Amino acid sequence: MTNIAFIGLGNMGNPMAANLVRAGLHVTGFDLVAENLKTASANGLAIADSALAAVEDADVVITMLPAGQHVLSVYGEVLEKARAQTLFIDCSTIDVDSARFAHGLAAEKGMLSIDAPVSGGVGGAEAGTLTFMAGGSDEAFKLAEPILDPMAGRIVHCGDGGAGQAAKICNNMILGISMIAAGEAFVLAEKLGLSHQALFDVASTSSGQCWSINTYCPVPGPVPTSPANNDYRPGFAAALMLKDLKLAQDAAQSSGAVTPLGASAAQLYALFNAAGEGGTDFSGIINFLRGQEKK
Repeated sequence: MTNIAFIGLGNMGNPMAANLVRAGLHVTGFDLVAENLKTASANGLAIADSALAAVEDADVVITMLPAGQHVLSVYGEVLEKARAQTLFIDCSTIDVDSARFAHGLAAEKGMLSIDAPVSGGVGGAEAGTLTFMAGGSDEAFKLAEPILDPMAGRIVHCGDGGAGQAAKICNNMILGISMIAAGEAFVLAEKLGLSHQALFDVASTSSGQCWSINTYCPVPGPVPTSPANNDYRPGFAAALMLKDLKLAQDAAQSSGAVTPLGASAAQLYALFNAAGEGGTDFSGIINFLRGQEKK
């Protein structure tokens, strides 16, 4: 049986690890938050008292952590303890430079590694339908794919180390920009006396169609499952969208790419978060565009 160490058991990590357990894999988890460990234990994970203890007998180490500094810290700690030829899979969303540095750390110790950030949110993590965007060698990806499969709806090998993170931030920059565009269009429609349903019926079947309208419409009614119908409860929180937009801007600056719409989206979501809306679904930015204050 494959032994998996899962480090980082928050809102995403816990349900992801639970799906691995349900697939019959042995998973040992570690997190700094005691409540997360209780949830993980209830989900069938063995619990370690440290990251080092978690990886001691692992064939695969999966990390799901907040930022690049946390991933590099864990890698720096556990690579010395891990068994030879352990596969390292980082599912965190972090900056591309840190992802590439993490690959380098693993390679120095003779370990295979992939960066595999996800799309699909907590709902996708619970349902096992996440999209994984993987970066790493063909050999590493071949080994990682069956491990990711119980958590995934789709797994895409994007290229060498760091390519998964690059794909994730590019995709989410598109998403952030398109949600602002959708919000602006619905606000303009309101001012012009056009109903939400009428704009949706046109835009969702015409050249304006996009995921932010067709699947995640920012006004209540047209798409009953969108957070707009549940007082903009996330979903995908605005604070996380801001994180990803900042990562995209950092990557644009370091690579010399020109991304004026991405920069504008990052500024708008920064203002939205500063207004106390970080815990609101990112589609709730439509209320900010309307000029509405937080209730």
